[in-house]
Amino acid sequence: MPFEPNSDNVIRKACFRTVADYTYDWEGWHGPDGRLLWVNPAVERMTGYTPEECLKMPDYPFPMTASECRPRIREILSEAMRGLSRNDEEFEILDRAGNRRRVAVSWQPMYDENGRHLGFRTSIRDMTERHHLREQLRLHAAHLENLVQERTARIRQLEQHKRQMEKLAALGQLAAGVAHEINNPLAGIRNAFELIRSDLSPDHEHYELLELIDREIQRISSIILQMYQLYGPVRQEPREFMLERTVMEVVALLQCISQKQRVTLTTSGLDPATPVLLLEGSVKQILYNLIHNAILAAPVNTEVSVCLERRDSEIHIIVQDYGPGIPDDLLPRIFDPFFTTRISAPGTGMGLGLSVSRNLIESMGGSVLVDTHPGFGSRFTAVFPERIECPANESTT
Repeated sequence: MPFEPNSDNVIRKACFRTVADYTYDWEGWHGPDGRLLWVNPAVERMTGYTPEECLKMPDYPFPMTASECRPRIREILSEAMRGLSRNDEEFEILDRAGNRRRVAVSWQPMYDENGRHLGFRTSIRDMTERHHLREQLRLHAAHLENLVQERTARIRQLEQHKRQMEKLAALGQLAAGVAHEINNPLAGIRNAFELIRSDLSPDHEHYELLELIDREIQRISSIILQMYQLYGPVRQEPREFMLERTVMEVVALLQCISQKQRVTLTTSGLDPATPVLLLEGSVKQILYNLIHNAILAAPVNTEVSVCLERRDSEIHIIVQDYGPGIPDDLLPRIFDPFFTTRISAPGTGMGLGLSVSRNLIESMGGSVLVDTHPGFGSRFTAVFPERIECPANESTT
């Protein structure tokens, strides 16, 4: 039945068209065959194409669809023509300038009052900002997850370090007690030995054994000193000195051992002079232990390099050997007191060197870093601060 020009139906029809034209989303009406019959002006805001240009497109909406999304759009149109409906299928479009936008399409069939299929309606919503926010949220969540993992690993590391320090303190107390009990009779043995040696002439049949006995007494004294240091370093006061000179002194002390092992000791980075305010005795002990370990680990006819580097307010002394390296299963234990990887080698100590060294360097605010590759050698880095706090009433010279 035809409508009268001023009838309520005409007014309602005009109102519906006005509402559709001013809908914020990109609205479209397709015939039963999928052909576009009407599209609102929102399409131009989202794509740069006018409604008139869209109506003239023989293959709408493919010119505005990203190539990788076109197969899915064909499926959507096919489903819509079969009377199916669906909500929020996301895909990407290309605007007139070639920029990509993320959108979501919903569609549903339309029928007249007699049930005749009139086609289907599409509604496309711009999801670009929401997609960006989702991506930012995903990245933020991943970043938070990484932070949580890092913090958890740090907490585990601190807990492990706490257990290690508790173990070190317990073993140190035991070591200090044993060392104290041994030190007194050892002093008596040394005094008695000196008296005996002074009474023997060089032509005595056992005189050559005296040097051996003296060396063994010296070794026992050295072990006792290490046991004292394990519990608590000998009290020292910070003093200013040239670190290069100290490194060279330690290297000179170990030249005899390196020659005996047929290992070459090399140094680098020792110029210009680097003044530091540290506990010089502790620094010497740390370097002696690290370089001595490297010499014992190095194969014959290889080298051990000692390199000094300044990094911001820190001094790095890097000791590199080219020995067998440290196996992965032993690496977590190398700083344990009385642990050694050279059990079968005679005269190589009690496994206190690294424990003492880490204890001494951490007391100065430094650290010992380890980088090892089984079969290719190990690199120990002693990280010292340039200066440690010195009370005003203490001398720095």
